[in-house]
Amino acid sequence: MKKIARRQFGIGILLFLVSVTLNAQNPISWDFKLSDAGNGEVNILATATVEQGWYMYDTNIPEGGPNPTMIEFDEIRGAVAVGDFKSVDKEAKVKFDEIFQMEIGSFTNSVTFAQRLKVTDKSAFSVIGNVRAQACNDQTCTPPLPVDFSFSGSNLPASLVVTGSATDVIPGTDTAALTEVVSAAQTDSNLSNSTLAPVNSDVLWTPVIEELKSLSDGDDLADASLVSIFLKGLIWGFAALLTPCVWPMIPITVSFFLNRNKKSRKKAIQDASVYGLSIIVIYVTLGLIITAIFGASALNNLATSPVFNLIFFALLITFAFSFMGAFEMVLPASWTNKMDSKVDSSKGWLSLFFMAFTLALVSFSCTGPIIGWLLVDAATHGNFMAPTVGMFGFALALSIPFTLFAIFPSWLKTLPKSGSWLNTVKVVLGFIVLAVSLKFLSVADLSSGWGILDRDIFLALWIVLFVVLGIYLLGKIKLKGDSEMKHVSLTRLVLAMLSFAFAIYMVPGLWGAPLKPLSAIAPPLSTLDFNLNGESKGLVFDDYETGMAYAAREGKPVLLEFGGHGCVNCHKMDATVLAEDRVKNLIEEEFVFIVLMVDERTKLPEILEVDDAGKTTRLRTVGDKWSYLQRHKFGIQSQPYYVVLDHQGKP
Repeated sequence: MKKIARRQFGIGILLFLVSVTLNAQNPISWDFKLSDAGNGEVNILATATVEQGWYMYDTNIPEGGPNPTMIEFDEIRGAVAVGDFKSVDKEAKVKFDEIFQMEIGSFTNSVTFAQRLKVTDKSAFSVIGNVRAQACNDQTCTPPLPVDFSFSGSNLPASLVVTGSATDVIPGTDTAALTEVVSAAQTDSNLSNSTLAPVNSDVLWTPVIEELKSLSDGDDLADASLVSIFLKGLIWGFAALLTPCVWPMIPITVSFFLNRNKKSRKKAIQDASVYGLSIIVIYVTLGLIITAIFGASALNNLATSPVFNLIFFALLITFAFSFMGAFEMVLPASWTNKMDSKVDSSKGWLSLFFMAFTLALVSFSCTGPIIGWLLVDAATHGNFMAPTVGMFGFALALSIPFTLFAIFPSWLKTLPKSGSWLNTVKVVLGFIVLAVSLKFLSVADLSSGWGILDRDIFLALWIVLFVVLGIYLLGKIKLKGDSEMKHVSLTRLVLAMLSFAFAIYMVPGLWGAPLKPLSAIAPPLSTLDFNLNGESKGLVFDDYETGMAYAAREGKPVLLEFGGHGCVNCHKMDATVLAEDRVKNLIEEEFVFIVLMVDERTKLPEILEVDDAGKTTRLRTVGDKWSYLQRHKFGIQSQPYYVVLDHQGKP
């Protein structure tokens, strides 16, 4: 038991940290009505309202893509379906999806779909059916759950004129039992149901929601995402301190506070604190303004736009060359002069605020690319507060030295004096910005399908950049602003070694090594022209009861995954965490792996009605069954979702 517990704990913690789960919800609400389409026809109008931050897919999706929005009929009497189910009030927004490698249309906010029916007999008219749509955001996807609708003759428009009659019926599927729906198609023939001990389905389907809550620490993964962007802002804020635009300002500004308040050190500390707080207010306000103008979801869409990424690529290239000494980038002198005059004409805390604003303007040539990169990264989190939180972390790091050195003025003597080392920092930052700029070119390339920056080309460019950076740090290359170097310092030597080591680490990636730390930056492995890495898949069950019975026979715990063919984040998990040899071997050796696809379109032998949170829901497909299992047993509706179970279906 202890061994099983250790297995459960290890894999549970690993996958909990990388999976995204939400409480059961449906971000799409539907409204149905009939309208007269003329010529004896009616339209079933299905209006979908999508929650902010989510999107739904179009009805026309290429083969191999995510789940399209669709309509299904269980029964039609007195009418015949005519034409396709499609949107009627707006066009889908089409963009290239790098996971599915195809152009895919989607909708946000609200959209109305229509399905025409030719009415043949008003008195016998009866329609029963459902619509399905998959909702996604930047973190997770919901299964395409059926939303039922029904109409009778009393719902037909009074203006409808019918010529002719019929009582044709399009019935639903029928026969057989729920527990016999799916065979373990991916298992060996000797693992069929006939060789396994029967399982108690009632026990396996018993809800374990409370047990899961007791095992969870209750932390919100959205909060964890905000913590991540805050820490990134903090790190980049400290990096900005080392630039020649900011570093020399620290002793100058702090000395100004101390000299202005020679008689009161307390007042000097107060001024420095207000100055630091003003820096935070300025940058946090910038984050709030950006978010208020665009909104979190719009920022996320913007971050994946080819045009935006090309513009940002060009800006970063410009900043990188400026850092390397090709030219000097400064804001118009009139801007800083105006702020200086505001400082001189203002008194008290207001003058300190304008001093902080002057620092923000003067340092822009160094902090601009960092701020832009941070805001773009925050935008991809899909959280309304992410840009603001990122700016808070950045500003906090900038403000700390001014307050800290005002409190402990003797520390100023320990600060390294400005010199050629600041130019070296600026050049190194230029190399990093140049490397990062390729990430934005890659996004534009993938979105537009140009194929000009595949993974191997991207990695080759990065390898060259970091090799050249190492050579520069050793003093073999001199750029504008560099002074003569008699010897290589230990710091430069260590940094050069790290740069060379990173370049060597990337070399196997040219032939298919996954390079996990770069998975969020480099193009996907699918763009690699030559991949030596083969993929091996172990035993995977696609049926819950069959997999649980096999686990009981083998005496192994179960790793249960709820995924989806059209789940973008599931594909990301497959390509990163689950593809890692250590994780893959652990699952194959220590667990029975069951993967249930909540969007599997295979029809159930019989339409089943179940009690789903107090309302009756009809299950029509295998995907419906697994989606209901996830909601009913675990209280979760989003994918990917992973849970470790014992042989009784308990976590």
